[in-house]
Amino acid sequence: MRGRKEMAEVIPFSGILYNTSKVKGEDVVAPPYDIITPEMRDILYLKSPYNIVRIDSGRELPGDGGAENKYERAASAMKVWIEEGVLQRSPKPCFYAYEMDYFAGGERKRLRGFFGLVRLEELGKGVYPHEETHSKPKVDRLSLMSVCEANTSPIFSLYRSPNKGASETVRRVISTGPYMEAEDMDGAVHRIWVIDGRAEIAAITRDLRDRSIYIADGHHRYETALEYQKIMREKSGPANGNESYNHVLMFLANIEDGNITILPAHRIIKHSRDNVLERLSAYFEITTMSLNDDIIEFMKGKAQTFGLFQRGDTKQYLLRYRGGGLEGTPTVLRGLDVTILHELILKGLLAATGIKYEMDPLVARGMVTEREYDAVFFLNPTRVEDVEQVALSSMRMPPKSTYFYPKVMTGFVINSLRNS
Repeated sequence: MRGRKEMAEVIPFSGILYNTSKVKGEDVVAPPYDIITPEMRDILYLKSPYNIVRIDSGRELPGDGGAENKYERAASAMKVWIEEGVLQRSPKPCFYAYEMDYFAGGERKRLRGFFGLVRLEELGKGVYPHEETHSKPKVDRLSLMSVCEANTSPIFSLYRSPNKGASETVRRVISTGPYMEAEDMDGAVHRIWVIDGRAEIAAITRDLRDRSIYIADGHHRYETALEYQKIMREKSGPANGNESYNHVLMFLANIEDGNITILPAHRIIKHSRDNVLERLSAYFEITTMSLNDDIIEFMKGKAQTFGLFQRGDTKQYLLRYRGGGLEGTPTVLRGLDVTILHELILKGLLAATGIKYEMDPLVARGMVTEREYDAVFFLNPTRVEDVEQVALSSMRMPPKSTYFYPKVMTGFVINSLRNS
C-alpha cells in the first residue's frame, strides 16, 4: 500500500446531450463499443438515424480508405446532428446524475452516480487502473477521439466516500423526473438528470476533492485520452493547463453506496498438455461432480475455488486451491482467483492458448462441446474491495478480471474536446 495517496480533480462541464423533443432515449443510446457485435450494430442502426453507434462504433464499408472511413463519417454525423438540433450543448458547466435500475442474482438493484470530467494524470497519481490492457482497441479509440474531438463514451470509475456528500446530492436531484431514460437490451433502465445548481455542483466538487479514483471499466479509454493529451501538447505548444484535452469524461460511483455488481468472465481455452487433472492435483483438492450439478452454485461464496469442464468428459470438477506455486507473485495479487487461474493454471500448468471469455456458464460449456475448445474454467466474481486494493498498490490483474454490470450506456452525454 502506498504511504500517501494522490488525489484526482473532478470538475463539471458543458456536456452535449440529445434533444429529447426530437428523439427518444431508447432509440439513440447504445452499449459501449467493446461489447457491440455486428448483429447488435445492425439493430442499433435500424433504431434511429441518430443512434450514437453511428458515431462511437460505426460500420466499416467497402472502399474505405484515406479520407473515407468510419471516423470521418462519425465526425460528420456529429456536426450535422448538432446543426439540426438533435444534439445540443448545455449552456453552462454541469454534473449529470445517472442511475441504472437493474436485476442481478434475482435481486433488484439501483446503482447511482454522476458524470463529470476528471483531470488526466499519469496512472497511479490519483487515478488508478486495476487491469492489463491490449493495444488494438486503443488505436481505434485514438482515431475516433482525434477525428471527432470528443469523448463519446464515458469511463466507468469508482471512488470511496464514507460521508457520501456527492451521493446525497445525487439522491436529492433524482427525486424529480429524469432528463432522459432508456432501457437496454438486458432490461436495465438507465436515467440521466442535469445538475446545474451552484450549491449542488459545489457539494459534489467538495466531496470528490480528496478522493482517489479507480477505473472499473474503460482502461483503454483512459490510456487513449493520455495519448491524445500528449499528441495535442506536442501539436499545440505551450499550454496553460485549462485546455479541454487535459480532462476525460467519467461516470463516477461511490463504493460506499453498494449495488456495484461484478460478473465473472469464465475462461474457455485450448492447451497441449495431457493429464490435466493430475497436474492440477499438485495444488488443488479435486471433487468430481455430475454434469447435472450446478457447479456455479457449489462455487458461490468459496474463495479460491474453480469449476472445470473438459471436452469429451462426462463429469465436471470442483477445484479448491491448497496453496503454493505462486511464490514469485506480488502478495496483493497472490490470493486472487483470477491470478491463481491465469498465472498458476493457464500459464504454468497447462500452457493455455486462444483464451476466450464468456459470462454465461452454459454458453461457455457449449463452446467446449461444440467449438473445439479443450476446456472451460469457471470462476467467482472479483470483489470490489480487491479492485480497490490492487489499484492502490499500483498492480494490475489479468485482462477481463472484472465485468462490471450493467454497462454504462454510450450516448447519454458527450464531452467536446474543442476549446471553443
